[in-house]
Amino acid sequence: MKNSAFVLRRLSTILAVSVLTLTLLAAVTGALLAFNYEPTAGGAYESLADLTTRIPYGWLIRRVHDLAGNLVIGLALIQMVVMFLGERFRRSWLTAWISGILFILVAIALGWTSMILDWSQIGFWRLRVELGIIESVPVVGSQIRNILTGGGGIGTPTVEHLYTLHSYVLAFAAVVLSIVHLGGLLLQEREVVQAIVQEDKSDSDATALV
Repeated sequence: MKNSAFVLRRLSTILAVSVLTLTLLAAVTGALLAFNYEPTAGGAYESLADLTTRIPYGWLIRRVHDLAGNLVIGLALIQMVVMFLGERFRRSWLTAWISGILFILVAIALGWTSMILDWSQIGFWRLRVELGIIESVPVVGSQIRNILTGGGGIGTPTVEHLYTLHSYVLAFAAVVLSIVHLGGLLLQEREVVQAIVQEDKSDSDATALV
């Protein structure tokens, strides 16, 4: 049982490294996309179409960015399940748990804010429906909708606001949280190894006395 728990704990650390790698990959490709992206109602679609068809390897950068953003959510969820199965739900793992949960929420928010950034029909109507749901929230719903859209309908201010949230606020938070998450796991892994070595040493000393 101890061996299986050790394997799961080690696997969760490896998955955390993979999550950080995908996060950095999404951040780097996102920065490359930003060189050609125009955060306006019509310009967003045209700039991405231009990047995909005219810029060398632009389609590849965009594809890698989309895949990394989608895969990191699923991988982070799997990693949290492995953490649980590996008995990483004790108080000593609090930093890793909190940062992992917050990272998943931020990754989902990154996906949500990106829905209108390509100015597609699907993204437009999906955002319109979800803004209606947000507006129905008592007290703060209308204020949140106005902040996201810029106070009017879905247009250039909406793209600008969601682009800012996506590219600066949430992207920075995702990178920081993934680093903190992996760092917390590595520190606690070191403590566990030291505890095991100390326990083995105590057992050997007790055997020698006998």
